[in-house]
Amino acid sequence: MATLSNASSDLVWEITRTQNCYLVKKRQGGGVQFSRDPLNVMNKHSRKYDGTSSLKAVGVQPGDKGGIVLTTKREAKSSQPKENRNVVSLGPNKSNRKIYKGVSSYVAKNSYRPDLRQAAVGRVSAILKSQRPQKEDPERKLRGAKARRAAEKDA
Repeated sequence: MATLSNASSDLVWEITRTQNCYLVKKRQGGGVQFSRDPLNVMNKHSRKYDGTSSLKAVGVQPGDKGGIVLTTKREAKSSQPKENRNVVSLGPNKSNRKIYKGVSSYVAKNSYRPDLRQAAVGRVSAILKSQRPQKEDPERKLRGAKARRAAEKDA
């Protein structure tokens, strides 16, 4: 049986929603608020995505040598901050589809947080896209007879 923490997650959210170390307030764009919480999949400051106040939370971060690191919060160890995180690394040598499938099944199939499945897969997709090597732009082809003649004169 899971041990219960002293305060409910709703109470923790109400206390910490205006001031916490992860909150980023921007005056631009109508005063939008973001979150730097590692257990916040969308980096959006809202009750649904908040990782500090939720008993169950999901975080996706880039790995050191490529790939991703999936972090989840255990409900059973909610009163023990050191032991309440479960970390799973999905390596850079796996295909993207296998990584998506692993994250999706880990988040949704075990009835963990099925509402965060799509957000977690989207975050994984963005991280893997950023880890791909960038292609160099090809050299532009000369178009037209005048451009070719001008290039021949310069060479």
